[in-house]
Amino acid sequence: MKKGLLWALALLITLSAAVYQRMTGPTYPYRGKVQAGTSEVSYRLPRSAENTKDCEVALKVPDGSVTGYLEYKRYKTADTFTRVDLVREGEKLAASLPKQPAAGKLAYRVVLLAQEEEKILTGANPIVIRFKDTVPMVVQLPHILIMFAAMLLSTAAGLYALGKRFNPRKLAVWTAVLLFIGGFLLGPLMQYYAFGKFWTGIPFGTDMTDNKTLVAMLAWVAAVIAGRKGKSARGWVLAASIALLVVYSIPHSLFGSELDYSKLAE
Repeated sequence: MKKGLLWALALLITLSAAVYQRMTGPTYPYRGKVQAGTSEVSYRLPRSAENTKDCEVALKVPDGSVTGYLEYKRYKTADTFTRVDLVREGEKLAASLPKQPAAGKLAYRVVLLAQEEEKILTGANPIVIRFKDTVPMVVQLPHILIMFAAMLLSTAAGLYALGKRFNPRKLAVWTAVLLFIGGFLLGPLMQYYAFGKFWTGIPFGTDMTDNKTLVAMLAWVAAVIAGRKGKSARGWVLAASIALLVVYSIPHSLFGSELDYSKLAE
């Protein structure tokens, strides 16, 4: 395969993985459609929000006869649900969820009332939204770009390793360097700004984002060591490339930071 085609394939795989990760996981908006009165309502309910202000939950419902309400409670507490009516402004029905401390979560549901029939948009169980502090763009943007670059180089290195025409050694080294910068320098900074902690993976917690970054880093360190003195170490590189692709496909923020409200009360 020509080098240009190889890099185009690597870019396609990387973009596909990035889109998949963006559209999965516990912080991706909860989407759906429902018929309410004479209106087909398409909704996008937030599951992540910054705590600089209350989080608005809004729906476009043209049928003026449709009303509804929002119910919420602090996640994993014995609180009772608080009900707030959806307020109509033209074609929009909206209510707000109160902002929470960093890593605080609310369980909530949205219900539309049309001709005395309830339409529960959130399904049988409430959905959960997590609040976070603001992450400066000077940290967030480099983190995103560097992690994307690491994934691209990792994929290209794996494709290089499949044949004997190209030596993946340099790509392996650069992948490890970028993964370290993006995942172990900028990543903890992102976590600290958002939730007040630098690391919540092993051995301090179960944050899947931190843990999967650690697994990928170890795989690439092994590949770089195996390729010392200029060796191609194609098997190691291919294994590390596959490992990063697999962990990159695990939904972002799974088992992430979560505020314990019982400790907050103390």
